[in-house]
Amino acid sequence: MSTDLKSATKLAVPGRGGRRKLTYPRILLIIAVGLVAVSALRAITGAGDLTSTGQFGAALSAAVPIGLAGLGGLWSERAGVVNIGLEGMMMLGSFAAGWVGWQHGPWAAAAAGILGGALGGLIHAVATVTFGVDHIVSGVAVNILALGATQYLATLWFGQEGSAAMAAGGNDKQSPPMPDMPTFTVPGLSDWLNSLEGHHWFLVSDVAGVLGAAVTNVSWLTLLTVGLFIGTFYALWRSSFGLRLRSCGEAPISAETLGVNVYSYKYAAVLVSGALAGLGGAFLSIGVHFYQDGQTGGRGYIGLATMIFGNWRPGGVAMGAGLFGFMDAMQLRSGGPTVHALLLGLAALLAVLALLRLRAAKRAQAAVSAVAAAVLIGWYFLADTVPLELVEASPYIATLLVLALFSQRLRPPKANGRPYRRGQGA
Repeated sequence: MSTDLKSATKLAVPGRGGRRKLTYPRILLIIAVGLVAVSALRAITGAGDLTSTGQFGAALSAAVPIGLAGLGGLWSERAGVVNIGLEGMMMLGSFAAGWVGWQHGPWAAAAAGILGGALGGLIHAVATVTFGVDHIVSGVAVNILALGATQYLATLWFGQEGSAAMAAGGNDKQSPPMPDMPTFTVPGLSDWLNSLEGHHWFLVSDVAGVLGAAVTNVSWLTLLTVGLFIGTFYALWRSSFGLRLRSCGEAPISAETLGVNVYSYKYAAVLVSGALAGLGGAFLSIGVHFYQDGQTGGRGYIGLATMIFGNWRPGGVAMGAGLFGFMDAMQLRSGGPTVHALLLGLAALLAVLALLRLRAAKRAQAAVSAVAAAVLIGWYFLADTVPLELVEASPYIATLLVLALFSQRLRPPKANGRPYRRGQGA
């Protein structure tokens, strides 16, 4: 059956042969070029925090909830179910973590967050898979229900007069504080990398700053997230289970004729999707030691954008989450000066893009990219900083820019979002 499923899945994927495969050497080359470019930008602009351990440590923390939401969306959409409800599932996970965490600690909070998100996933699965509700409508409904439920329950459980939660520091907008989540640091290596970073050598200190963030005060939940990305790749692309699940998102009728229970796989995928998003919400609560109203801040939607940017692949989702996490951390840590330095980097990127578009005989796109690059260069030299409003909006602007630049190379699962009913192929 596996051979037949592979054939059915390949038939459902048009134009695969005309694209270059992103091999590991190419990925390493992209990373190396990116490091050299960032090092040069840091040296030219003098924005020292651009490659510091603190910046990348904060970026790693900011990337985890976004990456978990994106990974959750990947599981769902690879099975053919669009999941706009990731934001609501993160809310449920964040609230459940805050509720359990102050009573039983951070590890219990993480488990509660997984269950809270999975509950949101179950609601979405029942609506879309069993009752055939439009996936977008169901996802929006999950977001609205999650927002209303968490606000109501926070008032009831955290803000009730005379309750133990209020006595412990809770109110109708947040839970009582929970203990710290343990972190790990690699002794010796962390100090050595911090010492190298302090010399401010070109590339060497920048690489030390990046690597230092990976071995200094790293949450165990971050390590768990890395394991989930690796596990997702092997589960979905290196196992018969993953082949069957992906066939449900590419050609569910063909999969059904080969004996796959499409409903079961869709349910499993959406439940895992909700659980991962819930863990992302729990990470937010655990990181600041309590649940707070509005804590997710649209990260579920950014996670959805990372999934699209990553072309529905775990590695692409990880890269997208890293980019958006970097932007989020930068606007929180450094503010205007570092965002101002990035204007020059973005101008260089657009200039390269203009040359590539011109080489491909796409003159209109080349002209737009060249004009935008010129505007950014002018902005960089005429201003010393970036307005606070633009700094705060920089993660969302980055989301729009990335999706606009890479939209033509995206290929979602063929049957993603399409209604399916058992027996359609009969």
